Amino acid sequence: MDIKLDEGFQFGLGVFETIAVEDGRLLLLDRHLQRMEKAAQFFDLGTLLERGVTKKRINEFLAEQKTEDIRHGAIKIILSKENLIFQMRGNPYTEEAYLRGFGADISKVRRNETSPMVYHKTLNYGDCILEKRAATAAGIQERIFMNTKGQLCEGTVSNIFFVRKNKIYTPQLLCGLLPGILREYVLETSDVEETVIYPEELMYYDECFVTNSLMGIMPVRQIGSICFPRRTMADEVRSLYESQKMSL
Repeated sequence: MDIKLDEGFQFGLGVFETIAVEDGRLLLLDRHLQRMEKAAQFFDLGTLLERGVTKKRINEFLAEQKTEDIRHGAIKIILSKENLIFQMRGNPYTEEAYLRGFGADISKVRRNETSPMVYHKTLNYGDCILEKRAATAAGIQERIFMNTKGQLCEGTVSNIFFVRKNKIYTPQLLCGLLPGILREYVLETSDVEETVIYPEELMYYDECFVTNSLMGIMPVRQIGSICFPRRTMADEVRSLYESQKMSL
C-alpha cells in the first residue's frame, strides 16, 4: 500500500467512516457518505465523487472480501488530501456483550467543544484511542468525556443516551460531540430531548445506553458508582433498529 505523508497522516487533517456490514449488506451507507462528504468539504479534500468514493467502488471492494468478514464486519474508508484507503475487518460486538451491557466511567480528559475537529470524524483520534485502551485496562467497556464546562458529551467511540420516566435524553450537539449515524437514527425514530447533562445528575436517570455504527444500541449497566437497573427503553430502541437496519 502506497501511503503519502500528507497533512492527514502528519497532522490528523483527514477523515474516515466505519460502515457496518451484515450478511453482505452495507448498513446506513448513504448516511455515512453524506457525513463524509461534509467533512471532506470542511477539510478541502475534494468531493467524494472526485476522490472516487462511490457506492460502486465500495461494493466492488466488498465483493473482494472473505465471506466470514462480510457476514458481521466493517469497512473503514480513510480519506486525506493525497490518500484513499479501504480496509475490512470483523465487527467485535457480540450478542453476549448486549446481554451483559457495558460498564463505563467518566474520563478525566476533556472534550474541547469550541474545536471544529470534535464535530467531524477525523484522523485526529488520539484521545479516543488512548482513553478506550485505558477503559479496557480498567476492566470496563467505555469511557465518557465531559467538555470544558463539565457537561457530558460522548464516549470514546459512542454517543450516549439516558432515560428518565420513559423519556430519552441525550447531550446537545454543541456540548462537543460527533453527530453519530446511530445517534441520528435514534433522534428520528424515538422521542428524544437534546439537553445539557452533568455527571452529578446521573443518579436521577433510570437507564443509559450508547450507540455507534458497529454496536448499534448497547445498554450501559453502570457509569462509575452509578448503576442503571433498567434497560427497557434500550431494548425497545434496539429491537426497532434490529428490525429495520437491513432496509435502511
